[in-house]
Amino acid sequence: MAARRALKAVLVDLSGTLHVEDSAVPGAQEALKRQVLPLVVSVLFAQSLFCRLRSAPVAIRFVTNTTKESKRDLLERLTRLGFDIAENEIFTSLTAARNLLEQKHVRPLLLVDDKALPDFTGIGTDDPNAVVVGLAPEHFHYEMMNKAFRLILDGAPLIAIHKARYFKKKDGLSLGPGPFVTGLEYATDTKATVVGKPEKTFFLEALRGTGCAPEEAVMIGDDCRDDVGGAQDAGMRGILVRTGKYRPADEDKINPAPYLTCESFPEAVDHILKSML
Repeated sequence: MAARRALKAVLVDLSGTLHVEDSAVPGAQEALKRQVLPLVVSVLFAQSLFCRLRSAPVAIRFVTNTTKESKRDLLERLTRLGFDIAENEIFTSLTAARNLLEQKHVRPLLLVDDKALPDFTGIGTDDPNAVVVGLAPEHFHYEMMNKAFRLILDGAPLIAIHKARYFKKKDGLSLGPGPFVTGLEYATDTKATVVGKPEKTFFLEALRGTGCAPEEAVMIGDDCRDDVGGAQDAGMRGILVRTGKYRPADEDKINPAPYLTCESFPEAVDHILKSML
């Protein structure tokens, strides 16, 4: 087996790994500063630290399947929680979905949260000929699902922003969009195109611009399948954290098993700093 290449990039999940809704994972802000101090800086200081940024040994990207809010709203939430993150460091499944819609030149029926709609500004939606499904509890009712069903039967492609089974809220686990996408697949005898995690193309797109190969990257996340399994299938190493949606024995649900399982993001950062650089 070829020797593992030196670590050059770290991909970090957001919801469940750095925060749960409006609460940060304990110690996550400080761990992030410790991990990426040369990399993640505010816009005000970016120019003065440009040389340091260029010479930093590790690149970082924040990768998320969230469809509950636009990238701008997500960034504002993270900033309020004390995370120092730049907008261009965030790669979302909404971005990947928009890119696909533009490539296909289709007009989607958007089953996404209204707060996510700004990320689709400029995409025509009149007389839809495609169906896009994200996390949209207010749209997952019979009338709207039946409209999507009929469009797909008439030949509209079904695009899933992601197929997560569930996600973590403050009051417990909640259904993700995956069960609703699967229901449409079953009813229409078709297969959705998935654009978010755990798709290999999502991880490769997130790495674009870093100059790093998958073998030079590690992914940190709370979802054993979508974060860790997807990253490892793409050639990265994956660190599973026991926060967010994590449940006991999740490590056993993927093969190969996670490169490492940690109690939380700060512990994962400690391991990277001590053992992977």
